[in-house]
Amino acid sequence: MAGEKVTLSGARETLLMTLYGKALESRLPHSLLKDRFADAAVRKIDYDFSRLKVDDNLGIGFAIRAKTLDVGVQDFLARNSDAIVLHLGCGLDTRFFRVDPPQGVDWFDVDYPEVIALRRKLYPSRDRYHLIASSVTEPDWLAEVPRNRPAIVVAEGVTPYLAADEGPRLFSRLVSHLAGGDLMFDAYSRFGLTLVRLNPAVKATGAEVHWAIEDPRELERAVPGLRFVEEIPAYKPEHGARMRLRARLFVRLWKYIPALRKIGRLLRYRF
Repeated sequence: MAGEKVTLSGARETLLMTLYGKALESRLPHSLLKDRFADAAVRKIDYDFSRLKVDDNLGIGFAIRAKTLDVGVQDFLARNSDAIVLHLGCGLDTRFFRVDPPQGVDWFDVDYPEVIALRRKLYPSRDRYHLIASSVTEPDWLAEVPRNRPAIVVAEGVTPYLAADEGPRLFSRLVSHLAGGDLMFDAYSRFGLTLVRLNPAVKATGAEVHWAIEDPRELERAVPGLRFVEEIPAYKPEHGARMRLRARLFVRLWKYIPALRKIGRLLRYRF
């Protein structure tokens, strides 16, 4: 049977990079993510994944980032059983299925219409699992999201692709609309964006990155009501144990060199 044909380009095509990386990591012994849905989706898609040049090291990196965000969502839901989850720029990520939220939670995956159409073909529907077909920077889609419940907002691999003025505007709308909660996302320094542009997988898609965050408190000043809580390292030394030698050395250096730590890290805010 023919696979599902995919014709994405630019930033949209990068979702195939992260999907494939997570699928590769999930095939490894002692996988951190164990993402059987990602692995199954890759097998259903008609696409030459080899052009993205994603290797095990990159897949492990994606898995570490995804697992950290998964745990953040799970911790929030453990304290707020009636919460909503907003997964911005969800791509083909299977966070909903990995987290498997309790019954009282409403989950919203938001992405471009063609991405949501592809998700509907690849993944099963579930009660209280909502798909919103829209660019995250469009304001109207928020009307579908309840205002009166605690919320956790997650954006993985999204902020670099936003224009520098779009990110604060998006977060301002979220803070104004939602009753309160947490915001978690990965952010990159200017040097980090330079390295992202040099990544063979990103170069293969032609995607462009724009928004760098040097100081996490910049957003506190730009978005009233948003309060910086913590910066979570993208890697810890124990994470590098499963990587090849070159990557293991980089992870070790990460701990000691501030400029490296700012390349890419996870940020958590409260509102």
